[in-house]
Amino acid sequence: MFKELKIAAIQTNILWENILGNLSQYDEMLQNISEDVMLIVLPEMFATGFTMHPENCAETMDGSSVNWMQDKAKELNKAIMGSLVIQERENYYNRMVFVYPNGALRYYDKRHLFTLAGEDKKYTPGMERLIFDYKGWKICPMICYDLRFPVWSRNTKNYDVLIYMANWPKPRINAWDTLLKARAIENMSYVVGVNRIGFDENNYEFNGHSQAIDPLGKSIGNTSENSPEILEVILDKNKLNTLRNKFQFLNDRDSFEVY
Repeated sequence: MFKELKIAAIQTNILWENILGNLSQYDEMLQNISEDVMLIVLPEMFATGFTMHPENCAETMDGSSVNWMQDKAKELNKAIMGSLVIQERENYYNRMVFVYPNGALRYYDKRHLFTLAGEDKKYTPGMERLIFDYKGWKICPMICYDLRFPVWSRNTKNYDVLIYMANWPKPRINAWDTLLKARAIENMSYVVGVNRIGFDENNYEFNGHSQAIDPLGKSIGNTSENSPEILEVILDKNKLNTLRNKFQFLNDRDSFEVY
């Protein structure tokens, strides 16, 4: 078990539906990752942008992007995660893929599809949360619009960190900032949010605000606006346990199940 978990959040512009171009861009950025980083987090649909044309760019779980993630994880000896457009049979998924340093995979399919953009018309929603262990840390991954639904992220399994990867647009960035802090406070958990920058093919603007927040809602790191940047933060398990033991807010949570 590691008492500290160092995470690198990759905030960058995403080239529209250009898988090879985006992977090349990440290759360059990852050269600047600190040696002691344990986990690299990429944005939502990091290889394509938030496209509603999955038929143009969907991949399989043995496609270029997943293979690239596995190669990078092994090469750098670090875990790497981000969401991709994945096709299984006739269905498309906005899927978070987590790759361990040895290349092993876990995945989570986005539960809450963004109806305002028609994501629900193109993609199939996930039905199960994922909470997994990495270096003694229990991690719960979520994708973008999931952030607006606190019941889905409710900390009933005593996870240690919530990680959100997103394409969250500039006009609603105040909601991103506010809800990330709320999720940390209500779940007594670290929260890491990774967003993109730039303009997409629909001329929507994204201005980043990637950040990490402690279990009391205090910022422990954030990026500049509109800047391609790597945010490196250290999460402290001793601090987390001390805060939970002192306040014990999670002991008073309501008892109910989500179906």
